[in-house]
Amino acid sequence: MEIEIHLAKPEDRKAPNFDKLVFGKIFTPHMFVMKYEEGKGWHSPKIIPFSNIELHPAAIVLHYSQTIFEGMKAYFGVDGKIRLFRPFDHINRLNRSADRMCIPQVDPNFAFEAIKTLVLLDKDWIPKQKGSALYIRPFIFATENTLGVKVSHEYLFMIILSPVGPYYAEGFNPVKIYVTEEYVRACPGGTGEVKTGGNYAASLKAQAVAQQKGYTQVLWLDGKERKYVEEVGSMNIFFYFSDELATPALSGSILPGITRDSVLKLASHLGIPAKERKISIDEVISAIQEGRLKECFGTGTAAVISPVGEICYKDKPYVIGQGQTGELTKKFFDYITGIQYGEREDEFNWTVVLE
Repeated sequence: MEIEIHLAKPEDRKAPNFDKLVFGKIFTPHMFVMKYEEGKGWHSPKIIPFSNIELHPAAIVLHYSQTIFEGMKAYFGVDGKIRLFRPFDHINRLNRSADRMCIPQVDPNFAFEAIKTLVLLDKDWIPKQKGSALYIRPFIFATENTLGVKVSHEYLFMIILSPVGPYYAEGFNPVKIYVTEEYVRACPGGTGEVKTGGNYAASLKAQAVAQQKGYTQVLWLDGKERKYVEEVGSMNIFFYFSDELATPALSGSILPGITRDSVLKLASHLGIPAKERKISIDEVISAIQEGRLKECFGTGTAAVISPVGEICYKDKPYVIGQGQTGELTKKFFDYITGIQYGEREDEFNWTVVLE
């Protein structure tokens, strides 16, 4: 399929000042839109000026949350080249989410071409300062208008772009996270391992409680026993114990993060023992008390690596590593961002240079 391009007005295409970027508040002047109809498939791909969309009040997505999304970034490198970080891994995860949510999959090569075309069209909106990037949000949602609970026969696939700075106001500094025992994010057999909007809506109440108590994010426990650590609100989680680096094993209720996978591969490359296993919250707290937990950090596309300096469990705070960023945490952050910005060799072939 050929992508039809309609340009925004010249005055709307001028990039703003990127000195004080807030995550997800500014959008580039163009967006990608493609329709799906049963019997016809995906069709009519277009890049059009950024605008509101019109939906029927009975659109299935509004009532039954049949929707999925992804998040990736484009980086302006030190060599002046534009890089995407593991784009096909993100596209393939989008299709796994689509399968779980009964949404028609998109051709990975065409999805990449749509992303590439849109990013290059709005390349002047990629911030050039280190720590900033162009956030790429592909998403698909059901548009058929009916109040019956059913799989939609019509969809929109869209891509929007947003110049962003650090995800957390703290930047690359330790955040504080709150362990919730009252609320559950997901259970095995549910949709916790895919990026669908309902997962995030379900997390909002616990997130609000955590923020009221002065914490940045929620650390979720498993939905069955409320005993094992799963993930943080917007990140996977890693613990650096005395003898190993560990992260919760994928259980069907944990999102298989791209950055999570990058850290595991990088750890192996660097000769650092790393395991995916069950990690109980009691093990974490005991390790903090006994001085065996050296570091803790979250991983995700938005923040890349986010050091964790404090965990609150049963309303008692536990400080990790004197609340400071650990050496290994910084090593992973520097290594991955070095690849993303073209500062170091990409031994893993994770980046795709757009030309």
